[in-house]
Amino acid sequence: MIAGVLTRQAMAFVLAGGRGSRLMELTDRRAKPAVYFGGKARIIDFALSNAINSGIRRICVATQYKAHSLIRHLQRGWNFLRPERNEAFDILPASQRVAEDKWYLGTADAVTQNIDIIESYDPEYIVILAGDHVYKMDYGLMLAQHVESGADVTVGCIEVPRMEATAFGVMEIDTTSRIIDFVEKPADPPAMPGQPDLALASMGIYVFHTKVLLELLRQDADDPHSNHDFGKDIIPALVRDGKAVAHKFSDSCVRSGAEPEPYWRDVGTVDAFWEANIDLTDFVPALDLYDKDWPIWTYGEITPPAKFIHDEEGRRGMATSSLVSGGCIISGAGIDKSLLFTGVRAHSYSRLTHTVALPYVTIHRKAQLSRVVIDRGVVIPEGLVVGEDPEEDARRFRRTANGICLITQPMIDRLQD
Repeated sequence: MIAGVLTRQAMAFVLAGGRGSRLMELTDRRAKPAVYFGGKARIIDFALSNAINSGIRRICVATQYKAHSLIRHLQRGWNFLRPERNEAFDILPASQRVAEDKWYLGTADAVTQNIDIIESYDPEYIVILAGDHVYKMDYGLMLAQHVESGADVTVGCIEVPRMEATAFGVMEIDTTSRIIDFVEKPADPPAMPGQPDLALASMGIYVFHTKVLLELLRQDADDPHSNHDFGKDIIPALVRDGKAVAHKFSDSCVRSGAEPEPYWRDVGTVDAFWEANIDLTDFVPALDLYDKDWPIWTYGEITPPAKFIHDEEGRRGMATSSLVSGGCIISGAGIDKSLLFTGVRAHSYSRLTHTVALPYVTIHRKAQLSRVVIDRGVVIPEGLVVGEDPEEDARRFRRTANGICLITQPMIDRLQD
């Protein structure tokens, strides 16, 4: 069956309730899917854009942890879907719909509590997505495999070096891609058939026939011993008692001519978040955000162009190997190998290298910043130096083992007490 026909019969259900505690203070005020990425977007925009670009026009997003920032972004940036065109976009906060003492108890329960809403749209297929990964993927190809294989569930999997798979849920498959075992964070991950150095790690993407899934969820809801979680309960049960099939990300990854290999990132730590953003400044980045054939949709603020001013020795507004977003003013500052989100202001004689500055950061004169992530709205005081003295950096800011410093406004405020 043609993938485009299948996507018109499908609904995407995005699980976007997680905190992402390994991002430390970046998720003190927002859920992980709402964290900024790539100069303009939020992390959740990748899963949503993949759905839209694949042809799926009915989407639900389940939210839970500190959801205001996420919900506001979704309302502003994703309100273009129209019911009269058989499109839909529902935001589903945890709202004690089942019982007064029940929020979403797990990823499966988040879907279970909204069964009535899903049934009101009557989709033939449902695609369960994690809202906190960065990648480009055509879900229509995965849907086509699901239908052709007759599977009860199709699990999206990424090929990783075998000994790096110890941090993932790993699928052991046979030569037909049928999953014969599912192992959570194994010390000795099972290899792929004929590829002893690779393993298949779950991406948290699942395709079901809707009626099959809803029946499984109702059974799971009645099990007092269940964690009500896809990875812990639903998928292992189908591997054991049904037909579970693996879908390789490399088979449906969307790449422009500029992308050398399939790209998928879990930007769930400060180090990974910094690295993935800085990687975008490479001459040929691993992720092509300029691909017009597979755009990353987001809420676009109305901003003036970026501006660079002053041109004298030591006080020259300039940027090299950097991404500078709209509304930024580089006023006599030097920017190198950095990514500046909307509305950043960098003042005279300041220097930024390997810096990720979230929206509306202000950097005052003579600040020298290297290998840092600066949270939204932070005001960097005049003359602040970060990235030269590891012990001093660790005393003042959140410094990772790899030497990346996360800077938030409360940390700056403590310096001035």
